[in-house]
Amino acid sequence: MPKPRTTAGIIAALLIGGAVAVFAVVWRPAISATEPPAPQSFDANLVKRGRDLAAIGNCNDCHTVRGGKAFAGGLPVPTPFGTIYSSNITPDPETGIGRWSEAAFLRAMRSGVDRAGRHLYPTFPYDHFINVSDEDDRALYAFLMTRPAVHAPAHANDLAFPLNQRFVVAGWKLLFLRHGTYQQDAAQGAEWNRGAYLVEGLAHCGACHTPRNALGAERASASFSGGDVDNWHAYAINARSPAPVPWDTDALFRYLRQGWHPDHGVARGPMAEVVSNLSSVPESDVHAIAAYMASVFGPPTQDHLRQASDVRAQIKSPPLELSPTHAAGASIYSAACASCHETGRPLPYGGVNLGLSTALSAPDPRNAANIVLSGIRPVEGERSPIMPGFASSMTDQQVAALLDYLRSRFSNQPPWNGVEKAVQDARLTQTVFVQTSAGPQNAPADPTQRDKP
Repeated sequence: MPKPRTTAGIIAALLIGGAVAVFAVVWRPAISATEPPAPQSFDANLVKRGRDLAAIGNCNDCHTVRGGKAFAGGLPVPTPFGTIYSSNITPDPETGIGRWSEAAFLRAMRSGVDRAGRHLYPTFPYDHFINVSDEDDRALYAFLMTRPAVHAPAHANDLAFPLNQRFVVAGWKLLFLRHGTYQQDAAQGAEWNRGAYLVEGLAHCGACHTPRNALGAERASASFSGGDVDNWHAYAINARSPAPVPWDTDALFRYLRQGWHPDHGVARGPMAEVVSNLSSVPESDVHAIAAYMASVFGPPTQDHLRQASDVRAQIKSPPLELSPTHAAGASIYSAACASCHETGRPLPYGGVNLGLSTALSAPDPRNAANIVLSGIRPVEGERSPIMPGFASSMTDQQVAALLDYLRSRFSNQPPWNGVEKAVQDARLTQTVFVQTSAGPQNAPADPTQRDKP
């Protein structure tokens, strides 16, 4: 039997060893602050490349509040664990990343650690950015360091203890962050590999389109099987896609480049900003993304192709005997929707064949509710569909009745559950978005978060 002194020594050694191990996992050294580099010190071609990469990464969408200065942060990002605010990534030396060296920026992109050594929350998707090459990170750095500096202190995140302690993020990384950049697949062509590099890295498509586990990490076994973003459902973009017409490379390219496709409708919600950014980058990159994602979708089945042909040919005929439960929805559709969706009017006022609507074939009614309430704005520079929003002219009960009818008539899927609740949530989310998209102007600044991207 060990002596008490020996036992105490063993326990002390274990505690010290554990503390050292925790310290090794959590602690990261600070990188010395530098003077902001002069914008003219960067090569113009490098800055241009960085601009394209920032657009592919959709950086402006997360780091710019509605109506605010570009890249100045402050956008609230709701998560199941609380709200995290995006930070200022302009070259402001006090509140932005102006005193970050290139090495500090590369570490943040690759490891999710800020200049001061603090772990960054994974709402900044460094689990994807880890796949970005050093060359592309340098181009992004050059682009951001040549943007106008904006003084915008960080807002304090709204997270409960212990999630408001950054050492917790180190544990999350230990479980879920996989190191190593993207490796090309020698069995695939150059375009496919370029698309895979962008999708799995800077474009971080899986961050929205992949479901997450209880700890907020993407479920690797369900990659691209659909996710949740700001009360929108990011559709499955693999073989589980609910789209009535199969996606192919050409359709994906047009949708990603122009923001809409006659067989797939208009990009809405968070996806609208994505395609807006992709409209300005080299076509070759967008086509590479489309080629890679077409392979993720995989070849369509014969049944799917047959269904698509039938849907393209005609709008699904209404049932001969209308169910009493759908009478109200049918009446609303006839009065408010049919004149655009069934009369063959040309764009922009001609509505999409609703039999092609992914929203009506989706697993839940959130996206359809959002579209009916907020409508569809035209894509800038394109002769694209346009639709008024009905938030002010229809009650929740009327929108729910309309959605129930549309689901029954224009899809082959079973009825949705909880439609009226989904409409209420959509209306509430839109109201909150309008009120908070500029950030909580009176929220106290958190000086400990100044250096986080």
